[in-house]
Amino acid sequence: MHDLLFGTFLTPDAHHPEHVVDLAIETERAGLDLVTVQDHPYNAGHLDTQTLLTWLAARTTKLRVAANVTNLPLRPPQVLAKAAASLDLLSGGRFELGLGAGAFADAAFRMTGQRRSTGESIEALTEAIDVMRGIWDTGASGPLRHDGKHYQVPGLKRGPRPAHDIGIWLGAYQPRMLALTGRAADGWLPTYEYLRNPGLTEAIKRIDHAAAEAGRDPAAVRRLLNVMNVGFSPTRQGFLQGPPEQWVDELLPLILDVGITGFLFGGDDPRVMRILGEEVVPAVREAVEKERSGVRSAAALAQRHHGVDYDAMPSSLAGKAVEPGDSAYEQVRHTYVRTGSPSLVVRARSTQDVVDTLAFARRQNLTLAVRSGGHGISGRSTLDRGIVLDLGRMNAVEVLDRAKRLVRLEPGARWGDVAQVLAREGLAMSSGDYGDVGVGGLATAGGLGYLARKYGLTIDHVVAAELVVADGRVLRVDAAHYPDLFWALRGAGGNFGVVTAFELEAYEVDNVAFANLTVDATDTAGLLEAWATTVENAPRELSSFLALLPGRRRGAPTAQITLIYSNDDVEAAQEVFSRFLDVGPVLAQQAQLVPYAAIMVAHHSPHHGQGLSDTRSGLLTHVTSPVANAAADLLASGDILMVQFRSAGGAVNDQPADAMAYSHRTQNFSVLATTAPALRERMDRHWDGFRAHLDGMYLSFETDTRPERLLDAFPEPVLTKLRALKAEWDPDGVFNRNFPIT
Repeated sequence: MHDLLFGTFLTPDAHHPEHVVDLAIETERAGLDLVTVQDHPYNAGHLDTQTLLTWLAARTTKLRVAANVTNLPLRPPQVLAKAAASLDLLSGGRFELGLGAGAFADAAFRMTGQRRSTGESIEALTEAIDVMRGIWDTGASGPLRHDGKHYQVPGLKRGPRPAHDIGIWLGAYQPRMLALTGRAADGWLPTYEYLRNPGLTEAIKRIDHAAAEAGRDPAAVRRLLNVMNVGFSPTRQGFLQGPPEQWVDELLPLILDVGITGFLFGGDDPRVMRILGEEVVPAVREAVEKERSGVRSAAALAQRHHGVDYDAMPSSLAGKAVEPGDSAYEQVRHTYVRTGSPSLVVRARSTQDVVDTLAFARRQNLTLAVRSGGHGISGRSTLDRGIVLDLGRMNAVEVLDRAKRLVRLEPGARWGDVAQVLAREGLAMSSGDYGDVGVGGLATAGGLGYLARKYGLTIDHVVAAELVVADGRVLRVDAAHYPDLFWALRGAGGNFGVVTAFELEAYEVDNVAFANLTVDATDTAGLLEAWATTVENAPRELSSFLALLPGRRRGAPTAQITLIYSNDDVEAAQEVFSRFLDVGPVLAQQAQLVPYAAIMVAHHSPHHGQGLSDTRSGLLTHVTSPVANAAADLLASGDILMVQFRSAGGAVNDQPADAMAYSHRTQNFSVLATTAPALRERMDRHWDGFRAHLDGMYLSFETDTRPERLLDAFPEPVLTKLRALKAEWDPDGVFNRNFPIT
């Protein structure tokens, strides 16, 4: 396990060189571990980084120094290796080597007259790592010889050997560089603000995968992170912008869950350094030590909930359970929609962890809530008291058989991460409209997403699942094994167990046409009816969402229309999209051809009950004039903050109604309304009037769990069959939080 490092990321300002030195000294005085410096030799306003690092090492006594990151194209590896070893020897082993393939290619070209393509830069970096390590390896026999495409070393005497094994930390963002990091580097050093596609979690998965394929332990690759936009203030202003306790809360999950063990902070602010050293770093180190040791303070133990025998927890769950007094509790207690105060949150890593948690909950007679991503609108994946089984760490995404398009998804994966992995194989799987949603809840309830009219619901593509049932058995469930349970799983899965893996048949999708329209919705009913008619008359390649929003400050209501054409036929997409320009006065429009993964991005945002907590849901066969007028009345009431319609129909309705527990195969639209808690009763009065137009209900968008809603979700004979299966598989009602059917 790597030790924790905290440090600074300084600008080598040539106009104020003494200030840079003072900042490094302040870094050491604050008790931090490492000072790093940008390396842009072509920048006339910067000091030379290698010279500066030598000076900083001489002016400090304990501080490690590193370039962040060294610009390889401007520093030949033979000379760089010699300089690195020399500085490491002179400083007593305090030098590390941040290294990059070379950014700002135009600026480097103006300095050297040489230019490499991206592929050539990565090839050169790969060779350079071998050359430098070869020079440092004084125990190898004979001179170093390297005959590469980019570097030639005919016969160099090795040495000097550094004072310690210098870590080579790569600044990497794109797939080929991430793969190289996993294969060959000692560490990964990206900047948080530059991590976009892939994001932090997906990038780490790629590094780990490359390391494993190379026969390395992925844990051997240290994960570091630059964060540039930081600051301290009395209240939260953003990520790592707020009071010290916020910093602790936000750094801990990056260390404990993501595995980051080094943080470098930008800004060149001595005040930030002092507060870091005095308040944040000691608190983080103490919290990490407690989490890793499993020893809780008296204050933490005092916050345990009465009636729970915490000491009876299986040893297999040690280090995976979060109690109310633990520092990580605030990050795991809530969902996107609801706040919660569970007695315990277990962050499972394996199917066995699920089995053990289920058994513990049953022995303790505690209610169990199961969470995959925590974004569910129903809010059922947290609770007050009881246990939350958090599957977020069970997040693997794997293509099992590309020829058969067979993929395996663990329940804690976010759909945005799924999209990224599948995109590398030219595949996709429709889910919803937001990449932070977890696989588990959606893939057992429905999945009415951006590609639904072309490819159907997500559950239509589930071909098998690994399921932990109430008695603790682990079953493979498919059409041939426990077929009735497999039937129930697709639509009412939350009632029958915990799915620990899904197998699905994906489909060939690369780029899609994607458009957004903002439309004046003064004539709400006319707009809505025109939109729905246009959707029904469009080819199946077209799926669409429409959100109605009330006017603000006496302004007109507006509609946000999303259009997705499920392939890259631009002319066909343009023709279909143009039909929607007539549904109402268009205020703004944007259309583009993008990879499907680009519109399904996982942000991994923290959850603290920030979403609207009351929603009502229904299904519609058609949006007729009476339906459109009734929906317009909902919006005009002032008691509803959004009304959203989603297109269904098409491939969704190709499935026989009795193929699975989700039996709604004639409707063409779903509709939901949402509001603030203070307006819930008034919304319900309006919705009760609207209900007469509905034909069924989409389970995942409904927060009203009264028994009379069951027949909306599961019309007969589905409900009777589900109840019989529930009596067989979960007679004690262990899984009772997701529309209990008993």
